[in-house]
Amino acid sequence: MTYTDIINEIFTALPMYHKVGSSAYKEGLENIENLAAIVGNPERRLRCIHVAGTNGKGSVTHLLSSFYQEMGMKVGLYTSPHLIDFRERIKINGEMIPREAVVGFFEKFQPKFQQLEPSFFEMTTALAFYYFAEEQVDIAIVEVGLGGRLDATNIISPIASVITNISLEHTQLLGDTLAKIAFEKAGIIKPHTPVIIGKVQPETMPVYRKRADELSAPIHTAENITVRTLLPENPVVRHVTITDGRDVIGEDILLPLAGDCQLENVATFVRTAQVCEPHHPALNRLIVRAIENVLKNTHLMGRWQVVAEKPLTICDTGHNSGGFAFIASQLQRLECSKLHVILGFVSDKDVDSIIALLPKRADYTVVRASVERAMDPQVIADKMLAAGLSVRCSDKGVYETCRIVMAEADPEDAVYIGGSTFVVADFLSGKER
Repeated sequence: MTYTDIINEIFTALPMYHKVGSSAYKEGLENIENLAAIVGNPERRLRCIHVAGTNGKGSVTHLLSSFYQEMGMKVGLYTSPHLIDFRERIKINGEMIPREAVVGFFEKFQPKFQQLEPSFFEMTTALAFYYFAEEQVDIAIVEVGLGGRLDATNIISPIASVITNISLEHTQLLGDTLAKIAFEKAGIIKPHTPVIIGKVQPETMPVYRKRADELSAPIHTAENITVRTLLPENPVVRHVTITDGRDVIGEDILLPLAGDCQLENVATFVRTAQVCEPHHPALNRLIVRAIENVLKNTHLMGRWQVVAEKPLTICDTGHNSGGFAFIASQLQRLECSKLHVILGFVSDKDVDSIIALLPKRADYTVVRASVERAMDPQVIADKMLAAGLSVRCSDKGVYETCRIVMAEADPEDAVYIGGSTFVVADFLSGKER
């Protein structure tokens, strides 16, 4: 089989949560444990850091990968979903898994997999762990797919577990309160293994402390890490100073991740680096270099990513109310003649809570991403009109719609593209439905 044949098969034959929703979600670890056994339990040969959370876990994993790359290590990075190329999910030192490695894996193991009927994410997780073990990475940074306790990645024994923050998302699967969702995230905490909590929330900390106490897991927070933006603000990059109590970790650091939410993510990363590598003699210098070189080292996309300057055009994968609380504030502060916002959502999102956060001053265009889960643009538009927003529906694909809006905009305007990972993916890949 060719690489294209394999990709077509796993995309069409395997249930994929990010494509079809909860019908693809497999609860429990038995299937992934069986898959891992078939490929030789590669997870047992990996030194890992495990990262969960509602928002920010992708940025934190990339910052951690950049950090260990700056230490001179061979670093595996497993994240989801991808934006353009399936192989973005599995990287070593920022380079995607080669096509031949994907082909070799499926040619070797596919006949044994079929009886298990794995999900797309289970199969991809087994591939990632196998590839990292075969390539003998020094450390693997592993992002949870959904939840934590029953996520396919939760068969690893990490050196640290990281939980970024909690907000109400995937409530039909994870629970309808912050405490219930925190219980699922806390499932990645392992016995006698440090856990780092990025955001201290009154509803969730008792859940984490109870679980950590049960497992004798040392618990750390990022509360004392302050990441302060140096003024004036810049919509493209930030300059920040980071302190830990009274100690300065770095001053006037260039942070290429310019979104407001990244201040919290950087603090979580810094605390994790301190916990995992407390005795490194150049720790602060490595932290600064990891931040400044994160895009170069990992090729992260879709986080307040500037794709054009005139008009200033930004795309971001933030897709829930927790993320949009940051995004809406930042959009409100953008200095531009006119703000154009292109949005699309998937059908299980709480769009009402997101719409309530959106700035009134923008002109909105609603699109449909090229996935089955995409919400009807007219439904979204009706809700936005009821909220007093200026909105129109597009009957064209995401990429064409974005190009039209960008062409209509004046050079001093700003264009924002987001609402869903799939909207950003369609735009960046130039994909039309």
